[in-house]
Amino acid sequence: MSEFDPGDHSASIVSVTDQVRPLRIGMPVTSVHFLGDNAAFVGAEESVFLVSGEGEISPVAVHGGGILCAASDGERIVMGGDDGKLIALDVKGEVTLLATDPKRRWIDNVALHPDGAVAWSAGKTAFIRSGKAEQKSLDAPSTVGGLAFAPKGLRLAVAHYNGVTLWFPNMAAKPEFLEWAGSHLGVVFSPDNKFLVTAMHEPALHGWRLADNRHMRMTGYPARVKSMSWSAGGKALATSGADAVIIWPFGSKDGPMGKEPAMLAPLQARVAVV
Repeated sequence: MSEFDPGDHSASIVSVTDQVRPLRIGMPVTSVHFLGDNAAFVGAEESVFLVSGEGEISPVAVHGGGILCAASDGERIVMGGDDGKLIALDVKGEVTLLATDPKRRWIDNVALHPDGAVAWSAGKTAFIRSGKAEQKSLDAPSTVGGLAFAPKGLRLAVAHYNGVTLWFPNMAAKPEFLEWAGSHLGVVFSPDNKFLVTAMHEPALHGWRLADNRHMRMTGYPARVKSMSWSAGGKALATSGADAVIIWPFGSKDGPMGKEPAMLAPLQARVAVV
């Protein structure tokens, strides 16, 4: 792996550490989002903490137990919990119950589409609701490990054991299956809709070039990858799983195949979130 080179822009990179201030939330934080002018810290249990620019902390009760997953589009945060409920919190601080699992199963994955559609999973079942359309569901071969909407059209990637199912909920066609042995957890589409990447239970990523379903193996991690994020232009995929941010190149038609990743921001601890 090579170290990331900022090129001619290195002189313009400014540290923000002198503008950082600690906040006492009172519990572990599982994810952080922005809702309007407020920062929203999703707690591990029961509440989201909205923090104003002045540092005022306002807790909002959203679940009756653990908060297992969260996704945001900037207008709302949608969360699933071990109480079997799917909850939305909007920029006004209003809480809405979107769904309740009839079996009270844990809702442990959630994804949002730009048009307002929401997907979630409980056990082996993935659900989707789009606008005023009725709720639809898909039974996966095994417990759902991750969900992701394609950037174009209403297509949902459902990660599970031994691969990913690509589901078009508004079409009668049979879902497409992308196979690769092992347990697939987090899943992401590339912004240009050309690639699909999953985080494996083992310390590795697996990907497919969607034009021909060609496989891509991304290995060499000392630990499991728990966080993935695309660069602003979608030409690189940043990941956790090491003591530095690992960045895979996706600028060519072959993606990272045959290429080494770059390393950014070496640390004295394991990277948790990117």
